Amino acid sequence: MSDNPRVYFIPAKPQKREKRVGIYCRVSSNSAEQLNSLTAQVSALTRMTAAIPQWVLVDIYMDIAPSKTGSSRKEFTCMIDDCQAHNLEIILTKSISRFGRDTVEVLDALSQLKALNIRVIFEQESLDTADTDSDLMISIIESVAQAENESRSDNIKWGIKQRAAQGTSKLYNRKCYGYKNDIDGSLIIDDAVAKNVQLIFDLYLQGKSIIGIIAELEKLKIKSPTGKEKWSKRTIDVMLSNEKYIGTVRLLNSGESEAHYVSENNNPAIIKDEVFKAVQIEKARRSNVVKGKDGNKRKDKKYSSKK
Repeated sequence: MSDNPRVYFIPAKPQKREKRVGIYCRVSSNSAEQLNSLTAQVSALTRMTAAIPQWVLVDIYMDIAPSKTGSSRKEFTCMIDDCQAHNLEIILTKSISRFGRDTVEVLDALSQLKALNIRVIFEQESLDTADTDSDLMISIIESVAQAENESRSDNIKWGIKQRAAQGTSKLYNRKCYGYKNDIDGSLIIDDAVAKNVQLIFDLYLQGKSIIGIIAELEKLKIKSPTGKEKWSKRTIDVMLSNEKYIGTVRLLNSGESEAHYVSENNNPAIIKDEVFKAVQIEKARRSNVVKGKDGNKRKDKKYSSKK
């Protein structure tokens, strides 16, 4: 008999995977970029599940649905049904913004899942409903939602500014009365109504007030841009100041923007430059408000709008 008996090590019995896990992922469109994001979400959360010995992956729920409230999320609904059927105990998702489209929807879903004793883990925010007080969770979700909305708003503004600067913004070719878009989306003159634009400018220079122009248009049975018998004063006033009629478009020229962009010869002109300039001079002359060193004030004599 050997003085050194053999020793056999029996490996420990692996822990039984008991906690049933579901993964929820969502992207807003089926673009290549968004689908790559969906793949990355699934991959990361699957690895996270596999790293916990007690967890077993039951199903992966994937929605391609925009953030717009009311859009269909069939997989999300299916996941909730599985929770109600007690097929799941834990839900993993990338972030609060992927889980719900707005704060109300997130809180409503969490309320349902809490009643079913379902644990929800938000990987990006490192939030776990099992460890977080309900009031604190609500506060965190509302704060995250507000920050995401502000970030989304900033991104949208940045995108608009970039496209304006590069001359690729579709706003340059946005239609107005007298124009239509060709097959490529560029502005072209709509001959059927462009003559009405010219008439409005001519009537104004002839001394007609805006009310007088409206009366003339109605007399000639010319319908408004929206197809109505009655024209509004604002519609005429805006038309008389619209530089698009001389081929110029300005973007981001509100007081809130630090810079604005001008595209000259953007589209064919309906009104000649000298006519447009004459109308602006006449509008300033008729205005009942003048600028002075003490600020804006009304003139003593008001231009009659009855003509």
